[in-house]
Amino acid sequence: MIAHMLSQKETVAVFVGLFFGIASRLYLLRTDYRQYPTYPHGKIIHVSLGVIAAGLGAVAVPALLDKNYTAVTFLTVAAQQFRDVRNMERQSLMQVDQMELVPRGVSYIEGIAMVFEGRNYLVIFTSMMASLFTLLFAWYWGAAAGLAAVGVSIYFKTGKNMTHIADIRISEVRLDGPNLYVGDIYIMNVGLESDRELIARQGVGLLAVPKNPDARVTLANLGQRQAILHDISTVLGVYRDTGEPALMPMAKLHLDSGTLGIFVLPQVKDAQKAAAALKRVPVLESAIRMPTESAAGPHKEA
Repeated sequence: MIAHMLSQKETVAVFVGLFFGIASRLYLLRTDYRQYPTYPHGKIIHVSLGVIAAGLGAVAVPALLDKNYTAVTFLTVAAQQFRDVRNMERQSLMQVDQMELVPRGVSYIEGIAMVFEGRNYLVIFTSMMASLFTLLFAWYWGAAAGLAAVGVSIYFKTGKNMTHIADIRISEVRLDGPNLYVGDIYIMNVGLESDRELIARQGVGLLAVPKNPDARVTLANLGQRQAILHDISTVLGVYRDTGEPALMPMAKLHLDSGTLGIFVLPQVKDAQKAAAALKRVPVLESAIRMPTESAAGPHKEA
């Protein structure tokens, strides 16, 4: 009888853990303006992986409490599979990126691939917490723990965006002969008169002013700059075609102040929308630098 009750409680724990794990993955999975993952097939792939991750987390707890330590082996195998998911996403995005008018760049792709791997681990964590509290106490405590774990997953869902590291300003796009400037930041040389006329008519200039020395180094990262150009071009479109290098969006630094000057050619010229898009650009984990934390940093005493 006791064995039957224990078995029944384990079954309830598995179902509670599975439910909250799947719910967590469904909440974390969203196709936004970047259109990734694609709909519907990209979503089907990631939902299926989320169900597998939720099942692993839900079953692992009863197995470990039953002293079936082979469950740890299954979790290790799952970790290897999710690393393969990261490799799959990286390869897919790098192939697609070759067809973009304004590419994402390697750093942005690596960040996206890392996110998809990490979210499967958050699903495992959520299902394990729900399953554990159901086994130790009751199903409603498991539900409470599952909701708390979903909250933790939501907290880790997104990182910083550009508003955390820089003040965003709209700036004038001007041409001094063939030289193109955003504010006082030199962008590039534009040789053809037709290109200069198009830039004067359609160009939008933005400035990202770093808030601290760490942000200044982050904005200097080429991967971060490419992510900025790609996201703004995705939201507002890009007024160019292949074989037109003079119309490529660009971002250049003011070397004295560290301010980043951004030149874009959106299909619809709207500086306010461009600034709003820039504010939402994520800060790439691979681009974050913290030189002030170093013993040799600019604010450390000798």
